[in-house]
Amino acid sequence: MPLAAEGLLTQSEAGRVDHDQEKLALVIPTLCEAENIGGLLNQIRSVLDPLETPYEILVVDDDSGDGTGDVVSAIAKQDPRVRLLVRKGERGLSGAILHGWRNTDAAILGVMDADLQHPPELLPKLLSAIQGGRDLVIGSRYTPGGDLGKWNPARKLLSAAAVWVTWPLQRSRLRAKDPMSGFFLVRRSCLDQVPFQQSGFKLLLEVLVRGHIRSVEEIPFAFGLRYRGASKANFKVAVDYARLLARLYAARFGFGRRA
Repeated sequence: MPLAAEGLLTQSEAGRVDHDQEKLALVIPTLCEAENIGGLLNQIRSVLDPLETPYEILVVDDDSGDGTGDVVSAIAKQDPRVRLLVRKGERGLSGAILHGWRNTDAAILGVMDADLQHPPELLPKLLSAIQGGRDLVIGSRYTPGGDLGKWNPARKLLSAAAVWVTWPLQRSRLRAKDPMSGFFLVRRSCLDQVPFQQSGFKLLLEVLVRGHIRSVEEIPFAFGLRYRGASKANFKVAVDYARLLARLYAARFGFGRRA
């Protein structure tokens, strides 16, 4: 479903504003992250507060049963820039991110994980690159200086293979080394009328392939260890990724059913 059909305004529709004053909306999808989310929200606010940029943090929770929503609600009562959105009967990282983006009028849209594997300290650099004119800025594990962290060799090999199969899909002058990252900022205007897939976990790849992107910058970071809780990676994630690749390849090269 096109984002604009769900109320995602383009920057031109929202009115022209100075880049330094464009609001950032950072979406954090959650599923049973009660042990992590409070500390993460505090860290994010501590790095964004000194910047002269309006922002809001939207925690999109897939109806966790561990008290995640209670933690966020308590913080939101003290800071109106923190908002809780709860999805009932739905699962999927991409869908949660899109839901958050549809519920904000911000000109700059972002996402990061709730498990503390994405360093909040990188946010000022990502934001600075966007304000400097980039359409899409990625927290990258594969660009020089980045690191996958303490993954085992098999997981690193699978990750490299997942990146390699995206190469033909990406535009030659806009190829990202880490199209699988879950840590990025993008201009809202670049997503106008794009029919994103609701299920799945790899929204950045769709943004790169389908978005109206004219410039990409990757900023290196070292992927951290999950602080608490369990990883959401499972067989369904792999299946959803395979389906996304099939749809994108069909649309890109004109065979089979179009996405």
